[in-house]
Amino acid sequence: MIKDTPKKKHTMANKYLTFFVEDELYGLSISKIKEIIAPIHITNIPKTPKFIKGIINLRGSIIPVIDIRLKFGMDEKESDVNTAIIIYEVDGISIGFIVDQVEDVILLDDDHIVDTPNFGNNIDTSFIEKVAEIDENVVVMLLDLQKIFEASELLDIKTIKLNEKQTKKVKS
Repeated sequence: MIKDTPKKKHTMANKYLTFFVEDELYGLSISKIKEIIAPIHITNIPKTPKFIKGIINLRGSIIPVIDIRLKFGMDEKESDVNTAIIIYEVDGISIGFIVDQVEDVILLDDDHIVDTPNFGNNIDTSFIEKVAEIDENVVVMLLDLQKIFEASELLDIKTIKLNEKQTKKVKS
């Protein structure tokens, strides 16, 4: 006689790139990460918000670069050997995000990921998609980078990208 064995609950595992900003560990789904690069020359764009560091030319593609520390209201930090730029797709546009240090790619099961705790009405945590416990005392905040921008800021970034494409065509 064949016994029915209880079926295991299957959970989805997702890959996340983890990185540090200050002493906090954050994660991004690798599905929208294009690449990770060392800091390169960033061309400043006048009259943009302070967190928009400028643009880079990455193999012929013009990419706006955001300093995530400044966007999060932290102090600016000089680049060092650990600093990296994560090229990530936000709303169909590649944007570079400067982070203090890239850590690792981790695999997280759904049962290790929980909703973001409610911190009250006065604290905006909408950009934190979920929270995951990866070790007994280590928590990683999983970000939704599109939500760190207000609609007008995202429009400004799209405009920078569009203007650079038009400038490129005129020069050709």
